[in-house]
Amino acid sequence: MLKTGIYVDAENIRLSGGYGMRYDILVELANAGNSVLLRANSYLAEDRERTKDDDDYRLKLYRYHDILRQCGFKVIKKYVKHFIDDEGILTTKANADMDLAIDALLQARNLDRIILLTGDGDFIRLVIALQNMGCRVDVIGFNNVSHDLKEAADSYLSGFLIPGLLPLHSENGSRLRGIPVNYNPDRGFGFLKYYRLKKEGLLQETVFFHCSQSNVSHDNVFLDSANIFEFSIATNPENDNRTEAQEISLLEEKSMNIFRSS
Repeated sequence: MLKTGIYVDAENIRLSGGYGMRYDILVELANAGNSVLLRANSYLAEDRERTKDDDDYRLKLYRYHDILRQCGFKVIKKYVKHFIDDEGILTTKANADMDLAIDALLQARNLDRIILLTGDGDFIRLVIALQNMGCRVDVIGFNNVSHDLKEAADSYLSGFLIPGLLPLHSENGSRLRGIPVNYNPDRGFGFLKYYRLKKEGLLQETVFFHCSQSNVSHDNVFLDSANIFEFSIATNPENDNRTEAQEISLLEEKSMNIFRSS
């Protein structure tokens, strides 16, 4: 069994498209296949001035922390610091990078695999150090992920593609997310690659699609595997009941730069 640890750079994830991420799905992912979750840490910011003065902020924040603990995560708080810079502008800072890096390095001695959730290129040296200790490092991010971080990791996966990790834009629970592969612009068809999370692990699958089943105005979006689509899967009676992707829609622009360099 692979002894696995999860380390979440929560503020980076929240600001980069991962707001509303379900931590229970992370636990399910870490325990899938030949893997068992041993450590789960989430590094969050707390503004103590707001905690004291804003009841609504305090209740929402602590409720959020409780949910994470119920999922089995240890919550590590980094308190926001307020200071005035050289230009007289009030600035806030709450950087937990050092805390995450030290914890991961110390705890990695008892781990085989690290799942790191961040898009911050400052963690490249941490990734390399963990690999030199013999750990496999899998990175999960959303928007604005460092290209060099993706290359340093043993694997990179967009969090948008992990089933259930973020809510779908549609209320239809059968909708899926995937990226286009092998698109033929002359004939208007290709395949969408997507994932299913099962006990055996995160399984990759593909499904045929035709551009006529989408709402896009230009089919050149299917030539870019950085673009993520939501779709349903159904059989087409006009094509020998072949399984196809239907009702294909492109995710909104803020979610389209997932694989591009920050």
